Amino acid sequence: QVQLVESGGGLVQPGGSLRLSCAASTTIRSVIMRWYRQAPGKQRELVAAITTGGEPVYADSVKGRFTISRDIAKNTVYLHMDNMKAEDTAVYFCQTRMSLTTYWGQGTQVTVSS
Repeated sequence: QVQLVESGGGLVQPGGSLRLSCAASTTIRSVIMRWYRQAPGKQRELVAAITTGGEPVYADSVKGRFTISRDIAKNTVYLHMDNMKAEDTAVYFCQTRMSLTTYWGQGTQVTVSS
């Protein structure tokens, strides 16, 4: 069983920044780690991913504003969000797949509002 624990959510003003963290209970060295988000009334969508080689992948809606990174020694993935917009408001989830099983964190709420 793998546990993913997100943290760092909160209220931020438009144009502001926030950093989310996702701590895994096992090594993340050999898996793809992903950040999803789900806004009220909308489907969950992929925001960013980081490959086993450390390459980032981003949804078009966040390119140039969000940065995904990882610290393998800490088994932690980060999502740094800059120039945030109201449409970034959502619950953000960390996700990975290990041994044919998909694991999700509990989610952290991000609200962008003045």
